[in-house]
Amino acid sequence: QVQLVESGGALVQAGGSLRLSCAASGRTFSSSAMGWFRQAPGKEREFVAAISGVVQSTDYADSVKGRFTISRDNAKNTVYLEMNSLKAEDTAVYYCAARRGAVRAATPSEYDYWGQGTQVTVSS
Repeated sequence: QVQLVESGGALVQAGGSLRLSCAASGRTFSSSAMGWFRQAPGKEREFVAAISGVVQSTDYADSVKGRFTISRDNAKNTVYLEMNSLKAEDTAVYYCAARRGAVRAATPSEYDYWGQGTQVTVSS
């Protein structure tokens, strides 16, 4: 079993920055692909970013490319999402997710474990 705990969500002004963290426990973290997803009220959960295990290749949704950066610290069993130039449309609950395998993925159904989410609100 894997436990994921997100933190770092907050209210921020448009143009500002935030860093989300996701602490993982329960299994071999370094070999697991990790992802960030978000869900705004009335909308489906959508892919934000992912990082593979081992080689740490990354992937981003077009809407966040160039503004968000996903990274991981395997020594701390933590994955991060650095968010810059935030926009009102980035407002959502952000979820961390983990896969059993090392290959990153961009759809929620491909992830096996989920955190409880952290709220990010961007005021315009």
